[in-house]
Amino acid sequence: MSDVKEFEVDGHDLPLHCPTKEVALWASHPRVFLDVAKTGQVACPYCGTKFKLKPGTQVHHH
Repeated sequence: MSDVKEFEVDGHDLPLHCPTKEVALWASHPRVFLDVAKTGQVACPYCGTKFKLKPGTQVHHH
Protein backbone atom coordinates (compact mmCIF):
# COMPACT_ATOMS: atom_id res chain seq x y z
CA MET A 1 0.00 0.00 0.00
CA SER A 2 1.32 3.43 -0.96
CA ASP A 3 1.41 6.43 1.37
CA VAL A 4 1.38 8.86 -1.57
CA LYS A 5 -1.83 10.87 -1.71
CA GLU A 6 -3.59 11.60 -4.98
CA PHE A 7 -6.08 14.41 -5.60
CA GLU A 8 -8.25 15.42 -8.54
CA VAL A 9 -8.39 19.19 -8.93
CA ASP A 10 -10.40 21.58 -11.09
CA GLY A 11 -10.17 25.21 -12.14
CA HIS A 12 -11.27 26.44 -8.71
CA ASP A 13 -8.13 24.91 -7.17
CA LEU A 14 -5.78 26.94 -9.38
CA PRO A 15 -3.21 28.25 -8.85
CA LEU A 16 -2.30 24.91 -7.34
CA HIS A 17 0.10 24.65 -4.44
CA CYS A 18 1.31 22.03 -2.01
CA PRO A 19 0.88 21.63 0.86
CA THR A 20 -2.83 22.25 0.60
CA LYS A 21 -4.77 24.15 3.25
CA GLU A 22 -5.96 20.84 4.71
CA VAL A 23 -2.44 19.91 5.88
CA ALA A 24 -1.64 20.76 9.49
CA LEU A 25 1.08 23.40 9.81
CA TRP A 26 3.29 21.12 11.89
CA ALA A 27 3.20 18.42 9.19
CA SER A 28 3.84 20.68 6.19
CA HIS A 29 6.79 21.54 3.99
CA PRO A 30 7.62 24.84 2.25
CA ARG A 31 4.84 25.93 -0.13
CA VAL A 32 5.54 25.18 -3.76
CA PHE A 33 3.30 26.17 -6.67
CA LEU A 34 2.67 23.40 -9.20
CA ASP A 35 1.86 23.72 -12.91
CA VAL A 36 -0.82 21.06 -13.44
CA ALA A 37 -2.15 22.76 -16.59
CA LYS A 38 0.89 21.89 -18.70
CA THR A 39 0.43 18.07 -18.69
CA GLY A 40 -2.78 17.52 -16.71
CA GLN A 41 -0.93 15.98 -13.80
CA VAL A 42 1.92 16.88 -11.48
CA ALA A 43 3.63 15.56 -8.34
CA CYS A 44 4.94 17.64 -5.46
CA PRO A 45 8.75 17.54 -5.37
CA TYR A 46 8.73 17.62 -1.55
CA CYS A 47 6.18 14.99 -0.51
CA GLY A 48 5.23 13.23 -3.74
CA THR A 49 1.52 14.07 -3.49
CA LYS A 50 0.00 13.67 -6.95
CA PHE A 51 -2.48 16.09 -8.47
CA LYS A 52 -4.52 15.42 -11.61
CA LEU A 53 -6.96 17.67 -13.45
CA LYS A 54 -10.55 16.45 -13.45
CA PRO A 55 -11.75 15.47 -16.93
CA GLY A 56 -13.25 18.44 -18.76
CA THR A 57 -11.55 21.07 -16.60
CA GLN A 58 -11.12 24.40 -18.36
CA VAL A 59 -7.87 26.10 -17.41
CA HIS A 60 -8.00 29.89 -17.71
CA HIS A 61 -4.71 31.73 -17.75
CA HIS A 62 -4.52 35.09 -16.02
